[in-house]
Parts: sequence; C-alpha cells; structure tokens
Amino acid sequence: MLLMDDYSLLTMALFAGIIFVSGLVHGTLGLGFPLVATPLLALFVDVRSAIVLTLLPTITVNVVSIVRGGRWRDSIGKFWPLAVYAVIGSAVGSWVLIISDPAPYKLLLAALILVYLGVNRLHAGKMQWIAANPRWSMFAFGLTAGIASGTTNVMVPILIIYTLELGLATNAMVQVFNMCFFAGKIAQIGVFTGAGVVGPGILLATAPLAGVALLALLLGMASRDRLPTDTYRNVVKGVLFIIAMTLIVQFFVQT
Repeated sequence: MLLMDDYSLLTMALFAGIIFVSGLVHGTLGLGFPLVATPLLALFVDVRSAIVLTLLPTITVNVVSIVRGGRWRDSIGKFWPLAVYAVIGSAVGSWVLIISDPAPYKLLLAALILVYLGVNRLHAGKMQWIAANPRWSMFAFGLTAGIASGTTNVMVPILIIYTLELGLATNAMVQVFNMCFFAGKIAQIGVFTGAGVVGPGILLATAPLAGVALLALLLGMASRDRLPTDTYRNVVKGVLFIIAMTLIVQFFVQT
C-alpha cells in the first residue's frame, strides 16, 4: 500500500505543483488532467503510485467538468454504455496493474501519449466500421479505453479516435471523456480498495491534492476564452512529447 509518509514535504509540494498544472490544462482545454499528471508524476514514482496519487483529484476534476459542461442529452444520454464498458475495462486493467510489475507501464504510457499526439493526423472515413457498427464499436473502444485507464491512467487517445470518427461536437466530446474518466476511476478505486492498495487513509491524505486540482481547474475554465487556445494546445503537446521521450529513456536506463 502507498504510504504518504514515504514522501517529504518538498516532494509533496512538487506533486501539488504537477497537479496544479494538470488541472489548469484540463480547465483550459476541457481534458488532459490524467494525461498530463500521470506521466509527470511517473518521472518520480512508478505508474501505480502515480495513479493512486491522482485518484481523488481526477474524480474531482471530472465531476466539476461534467456539471459545468451541460447539454447532457447529447453526450451522456447517448453514450452512457461507453462508460459502462470503460468500468469493466478499468477494473480488468487495474487488476493487471496490481498483480504485475509496474515498471513496463511507463513505456506503455509513453506510447499512449505518442498516439494522442499523432491522433490529429487521422482523417474521417478511415474507420467507417465505427459508425456502421455502433454497438460493437462502442463496446470495443469503451473496453479498450478502460483497460488503458486501469493500467496507465490514460484513456483519452482511444476515446479521441472514437469520437472523431463519429464527428461529435467539441462539447459532447468533452462530456463523454469526463464521463468515462469518472466511471473508470470509481471502478479503479473499488479494485484498489479490495486489493488493499488504497484505503480511506490514502484518499484522505490526497484530499489536499484534490483541492489543488479543483482550484487550478476553475482558474483554467475562467481563462478558457481569454487565451489563444491553439498556441496553448501546441505548448501542451510539446511538453507531452518531451515527457514521453523522458519516460522511454528512463525505462531503458532503469532496466
């Protein structure tokens, strides 16, 4: 079980800074909290510990994003089965993470980041089977996204591919992302609690990090319309690329 006493005040301050930056990104772009926070934390701890540290902050960010987003009929009303499949996948992925060596998941996390960075190169029509088979495609992408979330805390690259192919509006995409993130985190907490990886003490200890994430999220939301989004997005992508390369180098150096 992860013990917060294992970290010094300076280290916890570093974690809080990472959480703040990640919350700011999520508030400004509507997504990105676990995508930024997990690899940054994984530079200092293993992926399993990074996921535990972000459990409560991620749920906080997701709930607020869902409530603030509105227009639930176009997102949650249509795509709630996607979250159900994500729950199943997240439970499976979380169990795999518990029983296996967490070290290789740094490499998988880096790979998912690179997939995310390259997903904008996709052109509509390359995966026509998604729209032609709505039930099976929802199952396949929801389950896969959940497994990715359970093992690496990152499901957004998979969900972006799915929603882009369906041509969802931006607001609906963000709502679907946060719905799936939230559902996956609830499942993960259940699995981690049952396996003794987390308990009430850890969740309580990370509550201040959730407060930091909430503050940053609200600041990001307030500045969303005042910042040049394209420039901001490009900066985030550049940082993510550097993080991915660092994780890859770190994995091979440590092994």
